[in-house]
Amino acid sequence: MAILETKNLGITFGAHQAVQDVSFSVKKNEFKSIIGPNGAGKTTLFNLLSGQLKPTKGDIYLKGQQITKRSVVERTRLGIGRSFQITNVFPNLTVLENVRLAVQSQAKLRYQAFTHYRSYQKFEEKALHWLHVALLEHKENTLAINLAHGEKRKLEMAMLLALEPELLLLDEPTAGMSLEDVPAILQVIKKIKEEGDKTILLIEHKMDMIMDLSDRIMVLFNGKLLAEGTPREIMDNEMVQSAYLGGLYDEFTSQS
Repeated sequence: MAILETKNLGITFGAHQAVQDVSFSVKKNEFKSIIGPNGAGKTTLFNLLSGQLKPTKGDIYLKGQQITKRSVVERTRLGIGRSFQITNVFPNLTVLENVRLAVQSQAKLRYQAFTHYRSYQKFEEKALHWLHVALLEHKENTLAINLAHGEKRKLEMAMLLALEPELLLLDEPTAGMSLEDVPAILQVIKKIKEEGDKTILLIEHKMDMIMDLSDRIMVLFNGKLLAEGTPREIMDNEMVQSAYLGGLYDEFTSQS
């Protein structure tokens, strides 16, 4: 059974159809990527899946349960984790404290001001595990504000993993990173995939990264699902090639 499925999903802003009748599914533990030119509707689709936006039409299902009207918080509790293009960490806390708070949140334990953090040893141990996965164990006592941009992206990934989602929505995890930092975040994502217990939906512009990691690829163009297939099938697809080279809009819309 698919862990995630959409049926005729769409959203309209005024006269603009940002996402149009998109139907797809993602199998459990599958790594699926979404590509497309700028303005294709990729991040808007993620916003629909995670609950930041409500669709104009269509439905979303998580493990067979309709979640179309569920809030962001409810979807998080059901197992959807979302990263954003912009880093979102607590700058004046240490790396370890950032992740430990995410672990406590997953355990539904609120911060208690007069309880020493050493009382939460099991949460700290879990936090250290996720820092190891994110290749940040050597930075545990560093204030987040003092991290390099690439390290902040890894910290955000560790915090996301600490929430223990079944489905990860990764929105351009290498956005804003220098070429030197990209291999490190790529290594983290590979490590997550190799552990084999997460389903991953990725938006990314780096095609070598997409081709290396993906089991399957979806192509969005002007808000529509243009093609889906294996990396090789997508590379060989003439319509996909035309979409990236331009000149496809009239041909594609005339078929709709």
